[in-house]
Amino acid sequence: MATAQLDRLVEEQNKVWQRMLDIRDAAETGDRDMSAEERANWDLAEKRLSEVSGDIERLQRMAQLEQVDRSQIIQVTGEDVDGDAVERAKHDRRYAEAFDGYMRDGMAALAPEQQQLLRSTYDDLLAGSGRAQRAQAAGVGTAGGFMVPEGFRATITETMKAFGGILGLANVINTATGNKLPWPTNDDTGNEGEFLGENTAVTELDVTIGQRELDAFIVSSKMVKASLPFLQDSAIDVETWLARKLGERIGRRSARAFAVGTGVSQPEGITTNITIGKTGAGGQTTSVIYDDLVDLEHSVDVAYRDRGRARYLLHDDTLAVIRKLKDTQGRPLWVPVPERGFPATINGWEYTIDNSMPVPAASARSIVFGDINAGYIVRNVLSVQLLRLAERYAESLQVAFLAFARLDGMVDDASAIRAYEHAAA
Repeated sequence: MATAQLDRLVEEQNKVWQRMLDIRDAAETGDRDMSAEERANWDLAEKRLSEVSGDIERLQRMAQLEQVDRSQIIQVTGEDVDGDAVERAKHDRRYAEAFDGYMRDGMAALAPEQQQLLRSTYDDLLAGSGRAQRAQAAGVGTAGGFMVPEGFRATITETMKAFGGILGLANVINTATGNKLPWPTNDDTGNEGEFLGENTAVTELDVTIGQRELDAFIVSSKMVKASLPFLQDSAIDVETWLARKLGERIGRRSARAFAVGTGVSQPEGITTNITIGKTGAGGQTTSVIYDDLVDLEHSVDVAYRDRGRARYLLHDDTLAVIRKLKDTQGRPLWVPVPERGFPATINGWEYTIDNSMPVPAASARSIVFGDINAGYIVRNVLSVQLLRLAERYAESLQVAFLAFARLDGMVDDASAIRAYEHAAA
């Protein structure tokens, strides 16, 4: 991340914020409304504050992407090295080269050993999961697609996180198979122990274990067509270009499902069956007040209200509404970034923007508060897979690419999160 740029933006954000506070305080001190000039200055300052805050959030998201090691070649020097690590590095490099050739020119253009490498790597992955005998049934190969290299996969995964804040907060598990995954549940919070009198028998009170299932729904990128000249131009980083395009498509659709998915042939969104912690009063179809947020925070049990884990989750449009709110002492609930490395907060709590969340509207569940990691779980199966369709658009000198992932998501510990729901009318 460009730290100098972030420092400059944070400094400007705080100066603009202070200017707005000064305008407000001048009017309140004089026990009067803002003058026309003050309103105009306030509006200009607020517009600039929104722009700067958005730039800060974008840079912070970019920092998450930069933390991913996308290198595919490990340079090893010296004698004190792990032999297995060296061999893995060599294998990964050869696989990445073969995969790049597959994307550019297709399977037929690869050397026999490269073709075998693409096939055998997936078979080896399945063998490690005890599923080698099922490789053919899975339909994976020259027709079914190949596993993308590690760097390619990391690019797609991180792109998904940039588009959907929920994925970056949820409890994410990875599995080698797509079988339905039983997921045990238990709520023993209503039970407690007992004091015993002398010679008194102990009461029985069993623990009740429930069960839900995580599926493996397929989400695709739809097709991306590329011209043969584009693919054959070695100066173009085809892998990065495809990773970005396919990742953006899968990421947008997955993010929407993680937020508002129905749970039928797709993940169950975090807001779909969430417990309502606070409902707005009549008329609050697009608004929220300070007291509502306090009630929402306290609707989550204190066991989950850890400052390092609990946070707000909301759409950027909802943040715009909250930024105008003040507490009972007239202090704004939204506090900008005090300095680089510290987050902006809402009523003292960190927040995450996910623009797949519902916007303020009648009966919309536009705000989630609590421990998202405990409250929502995402399942990923294997890795992203990619298909190269060379014949379909051959007459146009184009090759189509299609990526797909298998995943699911659902509310896990329902006690960890609560939603604010706007009034119906």
